[in-house]
Amino acid sequence: MTEPAKGDGYAVASLDSMGDGPGFRKIRRELDVTEFGVNAIVMPPEIESGFHFHEKQEELYFVHAGEIEMEFGDGTTHRLGPGGLARVDAATHRKVRNPGDSDAVYVIVGAKGGYVGRDGQAAEGEERVQPSS
Repeated sequence: MTEPAKGDGYAVASLDSMGDGPGFRKIRRELDVTEFGVNAIVMPPEIESGFHFHEKQEELYFVHAGEIEMEFGDGTTHRLGPGGLARVDAATHRKVRNPGDSDAVYVIVGAKGGYVGRDGQAAEGEERVQPSS
């Protein structure tokens, strides 16, 4: 897929359609996300961000490709590979580094306001799928 596609109540795209080379991929803007912030970052080897924090939004980091090392304000570091996840409180200082030898690609979702609970509903004529125990 090269360009975002938008329909009545949905949008689909690929990260590749949102830019080339290192830097931010503005997922929120490209897909018209309105309820939470979401970006992807392509970080070249040996690059690191500075420490930062947020006033209000909790963040979830998801590593899509490569590796990142997250350092927190308490001095701890954690290395995350593909499929790795980190939840970070708004006020917690954090920075990200790519310790690998290839680009790291990670997605960050940020929000404030809390979890709405399980509100999925089966469409008319469909059975609701129950999670297995």
